[in-house]
Amino acid sequence: MKKPVIGISGSIVIDQGGMLPGYQKTYVNNDYIKSVERAGGVPMVLPILNDKDLIEVFFDKIDALIMSGGHDVNPLLYGEEPDVKLTQIFPERDEFDFELIKQAKKKGIPIMGICRGMQILNTYHGGSIYQDNSYCESSYVKHWQGHTSHLATHTAIIEKDSFFHEILGDEVLVNSFHHQSVKKVGDGLKVTARAKDGVVELIEGTSEQLVVGFQWHPEMMSERNETMQSVFDNFIAEATK
Repeated sequence: MKKPVIGISGSIVIDQGGMLPGYQKTYVNNDYIKSVERAGGVPMVLPILNDKDLIEVFFDKIDALIMSGGHDVNPLLYGEEPDVKLTQIFPERDEFDFELIKQAKKKGIPIMGICRGMQILNTYHGGSIYQDNSYCESSYVKHWQGHTSHLATHTAIIEKDSFFHEILGDEVLVNSFHHQSVKKVGDGLKVTARAKDGVVELIEGTSEQLVVGFQWHPEMMSERNETMQSVFDNFIAEATK
């Protein structure tokens, strides 16, 4: 059987030293690649492009889309001015990611957003983001663990109507590397998991197309955690349908 090709949105890293300081490189963290490979998919990194015709060509090749993590989403996209606690933004990537989501929804393929990927999905659908978790009045859980990427450090409570409830159960321990989170939920999306302080940890689409966003990083946990690898196994199984 033909293996599904999974597009993974790329970013750009700028060398800070060495032979070529300031040199730009397209990259995605290797955990995404390995998680897809273990699940039987063919990972394909999608570099940031400005030409929408070229971006459309990606969708002749891929069977599902993963939106990777990274920079803060530009708050101007959800109607807010930048706050003093906002960190680095990358408007060119925001525009690119919006086009990826548009094309993936047009084709009807599964979409998974992780961390920033979840936040850009929510923004695309008309939602908004807390520019810092300190502005979410209920937040008290440590959402930036700051160490050991695969270590689960807090609990997420999973709704029973979630696509991933059968995999994750009523509660699951997750890792946490985010200073922002979903505020207003976008149109056509619903919250299907929260941390114990109410911070949104999982969103899903309400249509037949599988659209899902994780605030935690299952790709960082998947090598050592069968449950998190099952997240990718099931997502990529949807890409073969």
